[in-house]
Amino acid sequence: MARGKQILGLPKGKHLFGTVRIGEKGQIVIPKEARELFGISPGDTLLVLGDESCGIIISRPDVMTEAAGKVFRRIDGS
Repeated sequence: MARGKQILGLPKGKHLFGTVRIGEKGQIVIPKEARELFGISPGDTLLVLGDESCGIIISRPDVMTEAAGKVFRRIDGS
């Protein structure tokens, strides 16, 4: 897929890993390149967020904890 990224002109640090299919049990397989890049291993926990108009976000919980902390600090004015 690396060649595809070059053709699309994605900025550094942005990635297109391709598509995934939903299996019969509603499961998806995260592409190997994405798992390696983000250090995702079997047994890891991921957070799934959804917005009915924008879609689904799958993230490591620690990333969202940090983001939530920034939001709350901003709300508190600290």
